[in-house]
Amino acid sequence: MRAPQIAAPRKGILGWWDALLIYRQPRILAMLFLGFAAGLPFMLVFQTLSAWLRQEGIQRATIGMLAWVGLVYSIKFVWAPIVDRLKLPLLHRLLGRRRSWMLLAQVGVGLGLANLAHADPSSSVEFVALSALFIAFCSATQDIALDAWRIESAPPDMQGGMAAAYQLGYRVAIIAGTAGALWIASESGWRASYTTMAALMIIGIATTLLVREPEVSAQGERIEPAKVLEWRRAHAHWPAWASSLTAWILGSIVEPVADFFRRYGFAAGLLIFGFIGGYRLTDYAMGVMTNSFYIDHGYTLKQVATIVKFFGVIASMVGVVVGGVIVAKVGVVRALVTGSVMIMLSNSGFALLATTDSPNVTGLAVVNMVDFIALGIHGTALIAFLSSLTSASHTATQYAVLSSLYALPGKLLMGTSGFVVEAVDYPVFFLYTASLSIPALLLLFVLVRRYPHLLPARQPPARK
Repeated sequence: MRAPQIAAPRKGILGWWDALLIYRQPRILAMLFLGFAAGLPFMLVFQTLSAWLRQEGIQRATIGMLAWVGLVYSIKFVWAPIVDRLKLPLLHRLLGRRRSWMLLAQVGVGLGLANLAHADPSSSVEFVALSALFIAFCSATQDIALDAWRIESAPPDMQGGMAAAYQLGYRVAIIAGTAGALWIASESGWRASYTTMAALMIIGIATTLLVREPEVSAQGERIEPAKVLEWRRAHAHWPAWASSLTAWILGSIVEPVADFFRRYGFAAGLLIFGFIGGYRLTDYAMGVMTNSFYIDHGYTLKQVATIVKFFGVIASMVGVVVGGVIVAKVGVVRALVTGSVMIMLSNSGFALLATTDSPNVTGLAVVNMVDFIALGIHGTALIAFLSSLTSASHTATQYAVLSSLYALPGKLLMGTSGFVVEAVDYPVFFLYTASLSIPALLLLFVLVRRYPHLLPARQPPARK
């Protein structure tokens, strides 16, 4: 029997058109709405919340430290094995492994946002912090299940498109969670704003109920790795509960990490971890202080909502689509480099804008347009890269480890951003954040030179 012939990717304009057509896939369209559900709580807990706190007179150093709530996203690998393996009572039978956890987490986010709507930052910052912590935990849990659903629902050649659709929905959530929330807050107050945002989580809940469970997940429990079975036999004399618990830890936590290093090797694995950990340092360190910069520089909430959060995020949607096409057409590595270079340019633009004596609306619009396009390409390329590193037998756990790793250094660093601004002021701060992208680019260069066979190769977009 002859092997099926795979159509070679076309060149020129037709090749770029083929790359663009990947967005027609129904699963990719579903990712738009799921990406929205993932992006909404993140923006409301960090960027929008920082504007609320600053308007209430909370010190910038305190706002920066509250950003450490985001460390929850960076340690989600701790409970990722539970999400990966544990069957939720009743919900698992109705929805399956991935969708049951997605639904539970989305309901938790909605309830948390509704609770935060009744907070009073000026009298109880602690209550705000606890509410934000709960939302972040539910949101991180949603990310674990959603990332596994995304990777298991599409073949490798569609992962660039899936990542782009996720990012596109995420950017729409940015408009809702920043521009929309700020606009409502300016007209009706913060309670009405966050109550409205809580109601918008219905979009994610409805999508979770409508999409299909991936076939990989629907097959049920995975077979235990041979080494785990061998360990069980060697320790058969242990009490049943101790043997089962230890085998679960080995199979759910230790084995996914060991599998990664078996496939890539120890040296290459460490280089990949180093690159992932440094890739988004600029984004995280800079992002937590942008709203404080706008307010300190004299921009009004409506100007920020209209120019930065609306038109800027529309620009990011362009970046996301372009990022997906770049990944499909020229590969993940070139997309990663393009995103980093543009991020450095946009941060340099913020440094220039910070030297002006009065609010410059035109400059604000231009700098944010470049920044959001860069973020779109930057994020899409990274998600596609991380997705290519996981194995089918440990999807949720390995992706949770990798995505936690890329966020952890940035989250630790972002908590110090307020102190850096206090020490050097905004122009130097933005130049500092721009320089944080350089180490990751150097590590990527080493990876390409030493281990090109381990990096994801460009694949032609799926064609019928």
